[in-house]
Amino acid sequence: MLGIYSGPSTDRYGKDSGEPELPTNVKRAFKPMANRLFADFEVCPLEPERQGAMQAACIESAKNIVVEK
Repeated sequence: MLGIYSGPSTDRYGKDSGEPELPTNVKRAFKPMANRLFADFEVCPLEPERQGAMQAACIESAKNIVVEK
């Protein structure tokens, strides 16, 4: 499971945890609480993977976007 943040200098417990910076095409299509977005995401891990723990990552890009209301 991934926790999405803006980038490596993120404050995991501040505003960024609820409003990460996203690629433009994702920002245009995704309306939290109004729809769900599925895509082929390219993600960048921000910390090492640990078994049983959420891993911080950022979204570098998204293609083949599908929006579901």
